[in-house]
Amino acid sequence: MRVFCASLATETNSFSPLRTDFTDFEQSFYAAPGEHPETPTLCSAVFPALRKRVQSEGIELIEGTATWAEPGGLVSRSTWERLRNEVLDQLRAALPVDAAIFGLHGAMIADGCVDCEGELLEQARRIAGPNCKIGVSFDPHSHLSTKRAENADVITVFKEFPHTDFVEAGEACVDLTLRAARGQLRPDIQVFDVQMIDVLPTSRQPMRGFVDKIKQLEQSGQVLSVSAIHGFMAGDSPDLGAKIIVITDNEPVKGARIAQELGSELYSFRGRAAPEFLLPQDALARADQALEGPVVIADVWDNPGGGVAGDSTILLQYAMDMQLTGAALGTIWDPMAVRLCFAAGEGASLNLRFGGKTCAHAGQPIDARVTVTRLVRNAVQSFGASVVPLGDSAAIRIGDLDIVLNSNRSQAFSPDLFTNLGIDIRQKRILIVKSTNHFHGAFAPVASDILYAAVDGPYPNDPRKTVYTRLQRQVWPIVENPHSKKAI
Repeated sequence: MRVFCASLATETNSFSPLRTDFTDFEQSFYAAPGEHPETPTLCSAVFPALRKRVQSEGIELIEGTATWAEPGGLVSRSTWERLRNEVLDQLRAALPVDAAIFGLHGAMIADGCVDCEGELLEQARRIAGPNCKIGVSFDPHSHLSTKRAENADVITVFKEFPHTDFVEAGEACVDLTLRAARGQLRPDIQVFDVQMIDVLPTSRQPMRGFVDKIKQLEQSGQVLSVSAIHGFMAGDSPDLGAKIIVITDNEPVKGARIAQELGSELYSFRGRAAPEFLLPQDALARADQALEGPVVIADVWDNPGGGVAGDSTILLQYAMDMQLTGAALGTIWDPMAVRLCFAAGEGASLNLRFGGKTCAHAGQPIDARVTVTRLVRNAVQSFGASVVPLGDSAAIRIGDLDIVLNSNRSQAFSPDLFTNLGIDIRQKRILIVKSTNHFHGAFAPVASDILYAAVDGPYPNDPRKTVYTRLQRQVWPIVENPHSKKAI
């Protein structure tokens, strides 16, 4: 069996002040054919999963490009066309293939192309032909278009948020696609439009129980796969919002019924799945009063994983004004400040301006006398089995406050974000991280409490106020009851 695989992924915040080009893909992750590392990235877990099957099942694997850019703004037309054509040309050169498996994100929007993944799959189908089985793995924070469902035979989506199961989703995609290519099953995809956009962390109820339920459906053999698309509220897409995907072995009626039942249940969670979002001063005050530490505070809307810069200083300025002690913050994206710290050297003290560079809504730059406590070239942090680059990074100290500055944008995933820069989190009362929920899995075991601080900024966090130009469907909370006949 001949199998082609490739991965092309990013998440586009249509409202971000940033722009994404080929440099962003190179800086985050770019592996030419045959150069994918043994460890997976968030959207390329299909590569190591297929390599395992090659060894055990004698598959002839043809690897294409694997690349990922940290979420950001609109992808330039030239970058999208370059990477799209690169992957499609590799698929043409690999023909004939029995299966083509793609690791995608699902929320890429480029200048001139609203549905990048749909276009890629449509052209891949045209090239590979109707008999080739096409499998794709998506992030739940994506936009599921009809074009994608019509051109794929198998779609799997990470079930967890934080996405601790991205490897399992890649392996499931590979397994189902190969079984379909062998004729062992005839996958049928059914989709239910939930018509809702919300924050749906699976680290808490009711989403925790919902994910456990759909896992049990798979394990019982009633379905081949169940996935929940959460949607990505920062993407101006006509397909914005939550959807349920059910794959059966050629049982479309059954699949449609289960998808509708699960979709109705998911819709019932609207407005009550997200954690409590606190004002920044209230979150800091509560953490300061805690008897045990460290208390982790998430700066949820300045999350680089949502496509913003990650250089907001608002929460940091509050912490400085309150003269908090025993605190650390990670990270603030500022390549120029990092460069100045490297020029000064470890142990040096200097007057440094950092943060607040890319957006009028991200606070003012901080001007302070800082001490450089640690410098690391090509620093990294971990996210499960994946290694996430931070680029050259510097740890600085202002009084009793430690701050990590990085040159590659990245949200906070793991405490080694701090420890790799020489910051002992055991000695800290408060840890401030820029992430919506991906930090939760690794930080929860060391945190005495976890708080979510909502600081308005460049991330469009209230769909009722966001001006979507492409959305034609009725979606809660923009419409109070989108499923009513009147709304439709």
